[in-house]
Amino acid sequence: MPVRTFAATRLPRRPRLLAALAAMLETRRTRKALGRLDPHLRRDIGLTDHEARAEASRPFWDAPTHWKR
Repeated sequence: MPVRTFAATRLPRRPRLLAALAAMLETRRTRKALGRLDPHLRRDIGLTDHEARAEASRPFWDAPTHWKR
């Protein structure tokens, strides 16, 4: 039976952690971009100025569950 080192037992978690971090940073980036959109572009995607500001001000870790799939 092979001996597993501590580092080998931690490897499966690292890719998930990096993927979760990447998703959070992407959420932050897209929310900031949404906040910078011109009002006419927000209307084109069906958002009011208030809705866009509310979404842009949310913290990056606060993402709906269906975004995390």
